[in-house]
Amino acid sequence: MKKLTLLFLLTAFLSSGCDDLTKDEEAPVIDMSAADAFPGDCARIKRGETFTVRAIFTDNQELGSYSISIHHNFDHHTHSTSAVECEMNPIKAAVQPFLNISEYSIAPGTTRYAATVNIAIPATVDTGDYHCMIRLTDQAGWQSFKGISIKIVD
Repeated sequence: MKKLTLLFLLTAFLSSGCDDLTKDEEAPVIDMSAADAFPGDCARIKRGETFTVRAIFTDNQELGSYSISIHHNFDHHTHSTSAVECEMNPIKAAVQPFLNISEYSIAPGTTRYAATVNIAIPATVDTGDYHCMIRLTDQAGWQSFKGISIKIVD
């Protein structure tokens, strides 16, 4: 009986160790360093036009999904993940601000993905300071975040 108990405990210990070898403990990566990556810090985007968000996403095991949101920063709040400081317009009240929230799935089994998303900026939205937020989640639930300060201009 002692040998059977010892064998059971040894099997349980070894099998739990194997799970730890495959457990995903790394957040995915948002890479904005490619020559065609967009937007970059302080990018100027014309209202009434369409621009393309371009980024490379990677994960050590499997990507899951991503979202892109754009909202005004007329009150000068911050969640930038960059050390670059952009010149800010004066604080103002929003009249007709642009707001975009888009979510996308990434095919199962993918560890590298080139995101390309077209976003149309209506001609009637307020110009000024905005944030472009990119959130990337892997299949294990780890999340990375990139906050980019941009301007919508005439």
